[in-house]
Amino acid sequence: MRRPFWLVLGMALALAAVGVLQSWNVALAILNLQLISAVMALGVNIQWGYGGLFNFGIMGFTALGGLTAVLVATPPVSEAWAAGGGGLAMAAVTMAVTAAAVWALQRLIKVKALRGPAVALVFVVGLALTRWFYSPSAAAIEAVDPSITGFLGGLGLPIIISWLAGGALAAAVAWVIGRITLGLQSDYLAIATLGISAALVAVLKNEDWLARGVKNVTTLPRPVPYEQDLHGQDWFIDLSARVDMEPSLLSGLVVKALYALLFGGVLLVLFWLAHRALHSPWGRMMRAIRDNRDAAEAMGKDVTRRHLQVFVLGSAVVGIAGAMLVTLNGQFTPASYTPFRYTFLVWVMVIVGGSGNNGGAILGGFLIWFLWVQAEVGGPWLMTTLTSGLQDDSPLRQHLLSVAPHMRQLLMGLVLLVVLRLSPRGLLPEQRGKHGPARQRIATEHS
Repeated sequence: MRRPFWLVLGMALALAAVGVLQSWNVALAILNLQLISAVMALGVNIQWGYGGLFNFGIMGFTALGGLTAVLVATPPVSEAWAAGGGGLAMAAVTMAVTAAAVWALQRLIKVKALRGPAVALVFVVGLALTRWFYSPSAAAIEAVDPSITGFLGGLGLPIIISWLAGGALAAAVAWVIGRITLGLQSDYLAIATLGISAALVAVLKNEDWLARGVKNVTTLPRPVPYEQDLHGQDWFIDLSARVDMEPSLLSGLVVKALYALLFGGVLLVLFWLAHRALHSPWGRMMRAIRDNRDAAEAMGKDVTRRHLQVFVLGSAVVGIAGAMLVTLNGQFTPASYTPFRYTFLVWVMVIVGGSGNNGGAILGGFLIWFLWVQAEVGGPWLMTTLTSGLQDDSPLRQHLLSVAPHMRQLLMGLVLLVVLRLSPRGLLPEQRGKHGPARQRIATEHS
């Protein structure tokens, strides 16, 4: 019981030290990204810590959450809709009809010799019709003032709605992916989800009509005031005079603090829901499936269905985090979604914090992101200190200074190795019940 207290206290003191030694603006910026990282780690912990699913496609679900922020918050581009909106709608209808026809033929045609050619013919015709509607419509949309718009835009709603919508979109895509991949073993599941997430990000980079591709969507609306809007308020000018701080500096602190309150509220709600789920009969059943799948199946549990449930729930949480991240950044940049940042680093958070423990996953999100950010500052300082006794033109000194930015990756690997060596179950390990593994109780606690 003492370990969580000291770990949380140490993390709070580290943030306070950043505020004192660097600036409170930096400390609050780190805190906001820590909160978002903790939400991502919580979503992965739901999948891995509850159900034992090795999902390596976190990057894709994060990107889907960011896409939702664009589709919800940006105003619609009426010229683009007039140029190609109808054609894209027809392409979507054609695609849906083709999918329904393929599904119907699979069920209605009993003769295998006829089923394959019929399905292939319908698929090829449907694909050709879809491309016939899609290609000119997409080109027409992207040609509408491409330096500013060149896409359809969104619904023009408050961006905070996109947090829920991002979770819903990620959950819907996860359901489709789960229906395809959850029959695979853990290593094949990781490879499949990584490949699918890379494909999703590739679509976002190349389909400019959807979210401008690599040209990015900037100046997204905020759920909090802009700094310049605060500068013109009399009450804010009086407040800055009372605290003896420049309005420009104080406005940055206020905006970041408001973001922290919003993100902290979301994290607390998700943590409460995840905690209730983990300690419910459903959660004990999921852990029993994770501990011994064969025993759970022998007791009549539909393992694939339960895995699909936990896969969808975890992906929805990651989608919420993706929408929150784009809200904080104020822009959507598909090229920034990389496997290292949005998959490997999140997995390090869960493993270091303690898989199966929601509090551990949150702590891992805070700790790893803090180290990741501070390594960017500490790496060059460390190399400069170590090479201070060498000549300025020394090849060794120049080489060490040039590789200093890569200290972040080295530090992540080092932290992971040290934690796995000293505390294999993480800094806050999963708490086991007093009466043995959960699989011994699933027959009596869940119908």
